[in-house]
Amino acid sequence: MDIELVKFMFILTVMSLYLNFAITLYGVVAKVNLVKKLIALTILQDTVNVFTVLIGYRLWRPGLILQPPALTDMNPTPEIIKDFVERSVDPLPQAFVLTAIVIGLAVTLFLTTIVLHVNYHFKTVNVDEIGGMKRRYIHEEAV
Repeated sequence: MDIELVKFMFILTVMSLYLNFAITLYGVVAKVNLVKKLIALTILQDTVNVFTVLIGYRLWRPGLILQPPALTDMNPTPEIIKDFVERSVDPLPQAFVLTAIVIGLAVTLFLTTIVLHVNYHFKTVNVDEIGGMKRRYIHEEAV
């Protein structure tokens, strides 16, 4: 595979993630429907997870041996360790993503429950209508 094509695909992936990040931020901020906000928030979470995985990505270089990095020798030499470190991927971002997926699932379920309760109580998921109902209720209480 040509190295220029690999670099181009990597840059294209990063740029599409930036675009996805901007669109989902717009969805969270500008939409008045709580369900649409929840969907945008979930997509934003997945975008951040992909960014985190890309942090640990190793760009393929010509001359790099295409085999999985594994230490098979019980007493590795410094050259074997150097080769292993050159080919291995950083596992820390992957561990962070696994943790973020679990936490994101819990937060998404919690927010879904809140949206269902808001819909049950106010009979709508429109933020503007809910705000108007709350203002009318507070005004009636004050008078």
